[in-house]
Amino acid sequence: MHLLYAVQPSTTTRLANNMSISQFAPKRWFLGLTCAATLLLLGTTVQASPLTAQDEKQILSVVKNQLAAFAADDADKAFSYAAPNIRQMVVTANAFMSMVRSQYAVVYRPSSVIFLKPQGEGNEALLNALLSDSNGREWTASYTLQRQKNRTWRIAGCQLGEAAGGRV
Repeated sequence: MHLLYAVQPSTTTRLANNMSISQFAPKRWFLGLTCAATLLLLGTTVQASPLTAQDEKQILSVVKNQLAAFAADDADKAFSYAAPNIRQMVVTANAFMSMVRSQYAVVYRPSSVIFLKPQGEGNEALLNALLSDSNGREWTASYTLQRQKNRTWRIAGCQLGEAAGGRV
């Protein structure tokens, strides 16, 4: 399974009070539990608006247009659909195209694509797609998208995995 998410690697192995990350590991469960409880409480008091039909149309358009740009080998156009987190991680359109070409061949050149209905709320969305590669292998791609300040949607990540049993 390949993941395309912007994750900033840590440049330090020491935390506050000279505690190492390995010393911090046993306490992560508590932090995770606290964060989950906080999110649960926030989720019950803050209601994000669901995706509109226009949002769904724009989300599909962004992913379809990026796939079309890959098919045309238009690195600049393909990179223009990437969210700021991806643009900061990869930096240039050519580096982005090279990464997709080498690590996401089925996204770069799918034989077929079927999109499912976008899901999400507020400024976050998920679009699942079923793809086939040139060898007939089937894949699932889960695109995460973020609405930008200018109200456009951009691709913030893509999780790619071979479909179970080779069939979608």
